[in-house]
Amino acid sequence: MRTAISIPDDIFYRAHEYARERGMTRSALFAAAVEQYIGSRRAGEVTKALNRVYSQQPSSLDPVLGELQRLTIPESW
Repeated sequence: MRTAISIPDDIFYRAHEYARERGMTRSALFAAAVEQYIGSRRAGEVTKALNRVYSQQPSSLDPVLGELQRLTIPESW
């Protein structure tokens, strides 16, 4: 699908150069960037939903299994 978008000049020129260096079109670069952006946001939504489920007290999760899972997940998540 064709579309027109407005982006700052500096981003356009960096994207143009990046795509050229890799032998790809700007359209392919922008499509890949949008796909990655959407995918990362959806992954974050799944993580938030799982965090809500596992933070509920009392949990239906086996306490030992819950503690083992808690210990394996980095604090930054």
